[in-house]
Amino acid sequence: MDDKRSRFEAQVLPHLDAAHRLARWLCRSPGDADDIVQEAFMRAYRAFDTLRGPDARSWLLAIVRNCHLSALAERRRRAYEPLTEEHEAQPASAAAAALPDPQSASMERDERRTLAWLIAALPEEQREVLLLRELEDLSYREIAAVVEVPIGTVMSRLARARAALKAAWPEAEGEPRAVR
Repeated sequence: MDDKRSRFEAQVLPHLDAAHRLARWLCRSPGDADDIVQEAFMRAYRAFDTLRGPDARSWLLAIVRNCHLSALAERRRRAYEPLTEEHEAQPASAAAAALPDPQSASMERDERRTLAWLIAALPEEQREVLLLRELEDLSYREIAAVVEVPIGTVMSRLARARAALKAAWPEAEGEPRAVR
């Protein structure tokens, strides 16, 4: 195995899950997300020699975002918009020792589905910043590098996304939650 490939596998491949999560949220389609991640990894491998510093994760996520934007522009150019697929709820952690009762499990599943629906309804610029911060735990500086905007813009988009989620969350104080 050549040196470039072994360095790529050591530095970039561990971030495959993060790349796929971001692509899945951006594309809203598992099939499109797979295509985006595959294209992003091919571009990342070709450009691996341009990576400077130890932050391969932010670098890769920026490539994933750019691949998504390229695919979106191509789709718009062709005037083709695929049907969106409903996000599947993520399975509960296998580390849980005791299984919750059926009612609690159902309520938790409904909450996850509602949250996924609300996140998917956010404008793309807010959704991507929120996902990079909350799911990928990137710093504001790293997010700014990924989405190529100033840190202040990252902060304002994140604040607007959080406010929109809070305003849209279907629970009023003391009232039961309802799935839309």
